[in-house]
Amino acid sequence: MRILFSIIGILFAWEIFSIAIDLPIVPEPIDVFLTLGKIFADEISIHAIHSIGRILAGLIIAIAIGFPIGVLLGRNSKLDRIFAPTIYLTYPIPKIALLPIAMLLLGIGESSKIFLITLIIVFQILISVRDSTKKIPTEYFEPLISLGADRFEVFRSIIFPAVLPEFLTSIRISLATAISVLFFTETFGTEFGMGFYIFDAWQRIDYLEMYSGIVVLSLIGLAMFVLIDLIEKILVKW
Repeated sequence: MRILFSIIGILFAWEIFSIAIDLPIVPEPIDVFLTLGKIFADEISIHAIHSIGRILAGLIIAIAIGFPIGVLLGRNSKLDRIFAPTIYLTYPIPKIALLPIAMLLLGIGESSKIFLITLIIVFQILISVRDSTKKIPTEYFEPLISLGADRFEVFRSIIFPAVLPEFLTSIRISLATAISVLFFTETFGTEFGMGFYIFDAWQRIDYLEMYSGIVVLSLIGLAMFVLIDLIEKILVKW
């Protein structure tokens, strides 16, 4: 319900601004949504599918890399001391600045785009999981280990529940950045993706289609945020 009120508020502000500025570059919301309804199935949907696929691929790879490494560094202080300086030096590097290098190494196709999204998300996951694992008191492990629990049981019963809230928060934060970067990367070397569609519409001075693309890209981000919130309610009931 709160999301619905927020959407209504944004649309109302958009309508007022469109009327006030009275220029083609800011069309009224109703015109944009009418255009979106006409072109979504035949045009925008295929671009949306490509963008969602790239985000999900980058997210899955980032989780597969960042989560286990984060747990390992959180549980092993010696390894953490060895690798922490490297993480701290590479994490602040603006990932979008690496796009030319990624394109030179991996080409201008899917690989470079997924690589960049992965690079953005993986650091957030790794650091949050590592820090969450470090915060778990050692006395939580001792009773379970004394009962003969193996590493998987320790992970399932203690580590995973403890790190899950911050892990989901890190995904929520990094996805916003990943979607922004995705828009930029999709303007290079591709004919599909919301970034390409929006940029192409802007070049054609078709503002209704441009805003339609922006709306769809925003809805993709909103859907992913809602999905993470739903997962959090199911898995993090406490």
